[in-house]
Amino acid sequence: MTNPIASNPLKTRGDAQAAVRELVTPLEKHASSGGALVRPGNTGAAFSEVCAAQEGVTRPLWGIVPLLDGNGKFEHLQRYRKGIRHGTNPNHDEYWGDIADFSHHHVEIAPLGFALALQPDEFWDPLSDAEQSQLVEWLNGTNDAELYDCNWLWFRVLANLGLRSVGANHDWVQAERDLERLEQWASDDGWYVDGTPGRVDYYAAWAMHTYGLIYAALTQDAERNAQFRDRAAKFAQDYRYWFADDGSALPYGRSLTYRFAQSSFWGALALADIEALPWSEIRWHWQRNLQWWRERPIFRDDGVLSIGYAYPTLKMSEDYNAPSSPYWALKAFLPLAQSASHPFWQAAPKPPNDLESRIVQETPKLILSRDRGDVFALAAGQNTEYNHKYNKFAYSTAFGFGVGSDVRGLASAGPDNVLALSDGNDYVRTRENVIESNVDDGISYSQWRPWDDVVVESWLVPMIPWHVRIHRLDTKRLVSSSEGGFGINLDGELISQTMEDRKAVVRNSTSTSGLVDLAANRSGDSVQPDPNTDLYHPRTIVPLLSDQHDQGIHWIVTAVFASTNATDERWFEPPRFRRGESITIIAADGEQKVEIDR
Repeated sequence: MTNPIASNPLKTRGDAQAAVRELVTPLEKHASSGGALVRPGNTGAAFSEVCAAQEGVTRPLWGIVPLLDGNGKFEHLQRYRKGIRHGTNPNHDEYWGDIADFSHHHVEIAPLGFALALQPDEFWDPLSDAEQSQLVEWLNGTNDAELYDCNWLWFRVLANLGLRSVGANHDWVQAERDLERLEQWASDDGWYVDGTPGRVDYYAAWAMHTYGLIYAALTQDAERNAQFRDRAAKFAQDYRYWFADDGSALPYGRSLTYRFAQSSFWGALALADIEALPWSEIRWHWQRNLQWWRERPIFRDDGVLSIGYAYPTLKMSEDYNAPSSPYWALKAFLPLAQSASHPFWQAAPKPPNDLESRIVQETPKLILSRDRGDVFALAAGQNTEYNHKYNKFAYSTAFGFGVGSDVRGLASAGPDNVLALSDGNDYVRTRENVIESNVDDGISYSQWRPWDDVVVESWLVPMIPWHVRIHRLDTKRLVSSSEGGFGINLDGELISQTMEDRKAVVRNSTSTSGLVDLAANRSGDSVQPDPNTDLYHPRTIVPLLSDQHDQGIHWIVTAVFASTNATDERWFEPPRFRRGESITIIAADGEQKVEIDR
């Protein structure tokens, strides 16, 4: 593996400028003769090969444009200009194609609009009149097409903003309609839902907010920009809880191959000159996250960003991830548009010192806790086709999560942090078909239906370093269950496994993961998930508690422990359980007590 930023400390503005050049230069060897197509790999996506090859031209612009706007040097600029000329020329062999209804081209018009608005001297003025006309006509194709009703509407807004900024033909009436529709997905707490019914995830940060802040930085739309700024200030108070002390961000939701796009919100605050938190803290979140990613093996042998998360793997990807898709991460470099005198660059990075140990975030339906610098999240679940990316019971910056590669067999089903149910065949079902979910009173609750005649209610109670899961299983069929804890790396030294009645724990040289049955006598076990399904490690092991359940109502109560300490003594002090008219859970220190009405 070639890591182009391995020796870059990522501490100064100059380091960040160099990082943009280092990250995008490996793409040059994969560019076509006409410059409009970049093919760094042979894997495919749901859209055409030409659209996939276009991404290698447009997505790096998210970093190149602010680099240039901040007077940074970039030696390959002529190739990008050539690519834009040829890609938008219908008479050229490398033409990108017309922008049709729902086509992937809509995603790639956003960085082009951004380039026109922020750096017209480099991306508009050098074009001839004919080349300008063909670019304008191509971008305007979005105004005659249908788009997915979600964050995609921002792409059309940014394209029209870029055209308007250079005085070219555009449709601002359409842009206004899109802005009004986007406003309907804003929540009072600063979050966004991405579409209807929509998901709540990183798209709130690296799409909805980031584009809104770009808009605020580039327009004089006073009333709307005030909303974007105020909403971002609220969101920052929640978003900072998604980052661990080592700079890692909570792996949760889809599109995680965009990696350090996680930092784009912090960078967008700098671009829009919004001190939503002290500049020193904004700078810390931004810088530490980039540094954490620098230390991961996320590159291919030729230095190109791979598809994957903490290492290359296609198993966690979505159908819209093409070989150049990870370069969406370049949005993290928006602060480069600000001069070295800006307070973002002048601030000495300082971690937050006022974070609460636990926080409830109602819109994403998460309860986040911190334990010795790591972030743990209990998720109430969302109705989505990306089941394991939203509907695990728990997520963590320290342990990541596994993505199921198949529904046949426990090892293929992503067994960590789920209650996996089977009715006697090889097919395994986990939390899906979520009927209801909330995080009221600091407890995560969901009702879900794995089959029409099986209903599960799940309560998740944070008791750091533990959390407790209470499941009410109402089944009209015989089912077996296997409940998983956090997966740990199997490539290191596995110190021990303890598998016995009511208990399962696995340890390697750095971590402990375990489960304790508080209410029944389930048997302890472990499973090795399919390789390359975990976001953090190619090979993992997951502790399990398993049982059989006849028809009727069953209560399953589990204490779950995970620590980045192989000898953490807190493992020997699980929460206590008391059964009566209500289920009572008492923390090991006796200070926290929770009752669930039976």
